[in-house]
Amino acid sequence: MAGIDFSTDRKPLTAFSQAGLADIVLLLLIFFLLTSSFIPQFGIRVNLPQTETQAPSDPQYVAVAITSDGDFYVEQNRVPREALLDAIRNAVGDRTAMLVRADRDATVGQFAAVASIAQALNLRVQMASERAGRRP
Repeated sequence: MAGIDFSTDRKPLTAFSQAGLADIVLLLLIFFLLTSSFIPQFGIRVNLPQTETQAPSDPQYVAVAITSDGDFYVEQNRVPREALLDAIRNAVGDRTAMLVRADRDATVGQFAAVASIAQALNLRVQMASERAGRRP
């Protein structure tokens, strides 16, 4: 019986291909870019009042912000108080609720102005707050 010769003249592979590593890094980059977009980012900074519970904010709400200076923002666009009704009416679309992000130093009168517009447009009003003990 003749023996099988398994010897070869080829040398073992000594170079390492980095293509697989590049694919993994690219996939991780895409993953982190996509998941970071799910974190809500608000452009208008207000100091929210602290409460024991916190209501979730959904894109189904018309977002209205009231700063400590008394400025109004509808969907992150600055709006003068006189044009607030028209700006909210234009932003409503098919939404049925309004999320008000009022600064702690905003007055009750400013909040009442926004809430009365929401009532006139038949919108539910929800006040954004920050959970007690949590600061960004």
